[in-house]
Amino acid sequence: MTYTLIGCCCLVFLIGPASGFVPSYGTGQALQEARSAYFNQWGVVPRALLSGAVRPLTTPLTALFLHGNWLHLLGNLLFLFVFGGLVEQRMGPVRFTLFYLGAGYVAMLCYAAAHPASGETLVGASGAISAVLGAFLYLHPHTRVTSVFPFLLFLPLRFPAWVVLLFWLTLQWLSARQDGDGPGVAHLAHVVGFTLGFLYAWLHYRRAKVTGPTPASEGETPP
Repeated sequence: MTYTLIGCCCLVFLIGPASGFVPSYGTGQALQEARSAYFNQWGVVPRALLSGAVRPLTTPLTALFLHGNWLHLLGNLLFLFVFGGLVEQRMGPVRFTLFYLGAGYVAMLCYAAAHPASGETLVGASGAISAVLGAFLYLHPHTRVTSVFPFLLFLPLRFPAWVVLLFWLTLQWLSARQDGDGPGVAHLAHVVGFTLGFLYAWLHYRRAKVTGPTPASEGETPP
């Protein structure tokens, strides 16, 4: 399902106006207008969502598959590709998909509730992917991840996942405190999604961590 979600995001992007590949959307000003109308229809506009002017049950879900540009798309999908597989392996494909969609939906709603007067459109899978990161932190904290940090001259180095993810979460939290009602990046949705993912993993898998694997009986070879 991780690869399916990645494929869906790519497909939706390619057939939308943001990719620039569909001639029917026009060029120049016509393309910009089509892009704006497309995102307003399928993305989350907090003011419209909270006033009931759009579909509150479906719009946050469709917004999870929209991306504003190539950088937005590739940045999100890189995180999903790196962290999604192991989380899905632990949860199973059905539970993972429901977890991904549910956490992304709630993250969108929380951002809208925090910015009720905003008329800017919110799109992207980052709230759902942040939930995957939060779950990964609980389930695989010591797994090493290749990362780059500006203060380390962007050298690709391997760190335990807990170092990378807590550093990332801190940056999102600090940025969320400075966010206004403008478009920018929805850092609050990242923080909410991450928190939801971590709490979900803790609630559902803490028992396995406490009890550990069932010991093999005498004379039995462990799997």
